Amino acid sequence: MEIANEWKDYEILDMSNGEKIEKWGDIILIRPDPQIIWNKKTKPEIWKKADAKYTRSNTGGGSWNYKKSLPKSWKVMYKDLTFNIKPMGFKHTGLFPEQSVNWDWMMDKIKNSKRPIKVLNLFAYTGGATVACLKAGASVCHIDSSKGMCEWAKENVISSGLKEKPVRFLIDDVVKFVNREIRRNNKYDAIIMDPPSYGRGANGEVWKFEDNISDLIELCMGVLSDNPLFFLINSYTTGISSKVLANLLELNMEKYKGKITSGEIGLPMKDSKLVLPCGIYGRWEQ
Repeated sequence: MEIANEWKDYEILDMSNGEKIEKWGDIILIRPDPQIIWNKKTKPEIWKKADAKYTRSNTGGGSWNYKKSLPKSWKVMYKDLTFNIKPMGFKHTGLFPEQSVNWDWMMDKIKNSKRPIKVLNLFAYTGGATVACLKAGASVCHIDSSKGMCEWAKENVISSGLKEKPVRFLIDDVVKFVNREIRRNNKYDAIIMDPPSYGRGANGEVWKFEDNISDLIELCMGVLSDNPLFFLINSYTTGISSKVLANLLELNMEKYKGKITSGEIGLPMKDSKLVLPCGIYGRWEQ
């Protein structure tokens, strides 16, 4: 497992009974997490210090309970990257801090490539990977079906001082976009994808991970350059092994000479040996 242990502005303070209490900058939140199946609290007193808690509803969804008034958004930094945090309707904050292990990996690959790198970021969300790749010197095409997420990504790019860097933000269905890029003969040196377990595109297109991921990866071969740098697949889909992602890359990247790795990513708990599993990755790299 790769552990995201280089944060200064984010910490998990404790985990118990399906919840984690975490610190985002100066603000402390409690959010649910299905991986936390143990009931023992290591630091019971910490839980009283939460500024807000997200509680799931028995009928679906959930809501935030605020102990005090919080700003609509606030900033956290990871190394020299800056992100805007906002509590969302479905427990999220607009950032997955465990992804910092992938940001570091991508930035290192780009910085050491010694050539211009074009990155295609699919299901790009609020742009954590987009910001990282821009900071490392790449140009990025950022694709997400949500206008709100693309606007949030723009905010993160600006907050990180990268607004003059070469980036395109497109609100689109990823399959339709990749098909158009194939027809235009546009090529990319690196591809990032973080597909949802289930979702709908900009015009109601249905996406289901198990049914669609293989076809999408095969389709993306049509926009990959002759000398690719990396291909990263990230997933939070329950029941899918990281080895599945490695197998998909093995089948599709066999004509290129490179290395494939896969595994879990996780977040450490402060002053503890406990680690929260947070997802899986598959990587092909030159």
